[in-house]
Amino acid sequence: MSTGPELARRLGTGDAVVIGLGSMIGAGLFAAFAPAARAAGAALLVGLAVAAVVAYCNATASAQLAAQYPASGGTYVYGRERLGPWWGFLAGWGFVIGKTASCAAMALTFAAYTVPPDWQRPVAVAAVLALTAVNYRGVTRTAGATRAIVTVVLVCLAVAVAASLVGGAPDAGLLTAGTGGEGWYGVLQSAGLLFFAFAGYARIATMGEEVRDPARTIPRAIPLALGLAVAVYALVAVTLLLTLGAEGIGRSRAPLADAVAAGSWHWAEPVVRVGAAAAALGALLALVAGIGRTTLAMAREADLPRWLAAVHPRYRVPHRAELVLAALVCGLVLTVDLRGAIGFSSFGVLLYYLVANVAAYTQPADHRRWPRALQVVGAVGCLVLVATLPWPAVAAGTAVFAVGVLYRAGRLRRARA
Repeated sequence: MSTGPELARRLGTGDAVVIGLGSMIGAGLFAAFAPAARAAGAALLVGLAVAAVVAYCNATASAQLAAQYPASGGTYVYGRERLGPWWGFLAGWGFVIGKTASCAAMALTFAAYTVPPDWQRPVAVAAVLALTAVNYRGVTRTAGATRAIVTVVLVCLAVAVAASLVGGAPDAGLLTAGTGGEGWYGVLQSAGLLFFAFAGYARIATMGEEVRDPARTIPRAIPLALGLAVAVYALVAVTLLLTLGAEGIGRSRAPLADAVAAGSWHWAEPVVRVGAAAAALGALLALVAGIGRTTLAMAREADLPRWLAAVHPRYRVPHRAELVLAALVCGLVLTVDLRGAIGFSSFGVLLYYLVANVAAYTQPADHRRWPRALQVVGAVGCLVLVATLPWPAVAAGTAVFAVGVLYRAGRLRRARA
């Protein structure tokens, strides 16, 4: 691995778990269930289970690799070290491009829950700039802000679930009514869309250079954060099915808000809005941190411009990478509506984890913590879920990867010349 200015190791196990939770218990809770229900119908819970299994396999691969390579960059670094530079580049490129679109989507989601339509884009830009400033001041501030946001989101979710189940009229028959969907293809498509929500545990691995005792901390933090997130998602999914049914979820633009509105606790509707806004902020905060670290790793290897590899001498963060990212996200927020970018983001992230599973499969016995069978299941699961994503997402993702391949090939050609 290339050397350069290093980041400071300031994160403990609790900090790492919170950052992972902040990435996973985010806007996906408020945005991913509707398209997943349209694809799978009442088999939404099966799709959630498939997504959780694939996510667990990928999480163990990431944790195992991060313990051996505790550097910023996540699978970009692991792919380079275990498989070769091109594998690493494809993983890093997919992560940076897909998650940059997700940043814009999270910022717009936050604004949609807090201000009228005419104010949404300026407020989204303000959110991006504010959270970039938090990240700029150091990783401990990122962890502290994420802890506060996660607490708010969990409290709001608890209120929303209670308002739906106690204040509403849950119907067990809705768990299986309105199956709809497209059979197993629809179930797998819903799993691919819901995987978007679970992908946040990668943030722990991409920040491996800032974790204390990474060989011990990361393998503990990643499965723990994922397990907590799966439990929350399962509770919310069951609540939505009991109150709205699969058809109601699929028609809704804000399923949790509609579930609360269907009951008698009308005072709880603003609480759901606060929770959605906080969840979007938490996801955006963790995304900015994770993309900045992957950009830093790619710049160190000249797969992105080398001047992006600068580390702030006082705050020990990749400040140039985060500032450039903020500018790009603000540009997207002001020009494009990316709230429908779930499929595109899932495409890039699933291929990112495909590389992680293949890289982990090659690790020798002295670095192995989980059986190779999990990496096989994870890799196959990633390929299957990619193939079942909506075709516009697959087409857009393929085009973006082609641009990345051409960019790197051109750079290598110029370097040889």
